[in-house]
Amino acid sequence: QVEVVESGGGLVQPGGSLRLSCTASGVIFSFTALGWFRQAPGKQRELVAHISGGGTTNYADSMKDRFTISRDNAKKEVYLQMNNLKPEDTAVYFCNVGTTKQGPGRDWGQGTQVIVSS
Repeated sequence: QVEVVESGGGLVQPGGSLRLSCTASGVIFSFTALGWFRQAPGKQRELVAHISGGGTTNYADSMKDRFTISRDNAKKEVYLQMNNLKPEDTAVYFCNVGTTKQGPGRDWGQGTQVIVSS
């Protein structure tokens, strides 16, 4: 059984930074592609970034200059470093197991809330 758990969300002022973390168990982590998605109130869930098992990354165009996805296979964690946060980045951020360019995999975490506000 796959279990996905996110952490690291919170309240941050505009221009600030946050780092989200995600652990995934029940998979061969080092071979597993992972992704971050977000869903703002009243909007559809959208891709933020994904990373292959080998470390190849892909970003949504609007976020690639401020966000960085990375992974630590020894810790079985994937991270999303978010810099220069804007109010429009306010959303629930979800970790997904198996994300590829074709879309998300089947397994999701419960999400972590990010609020960007002064």
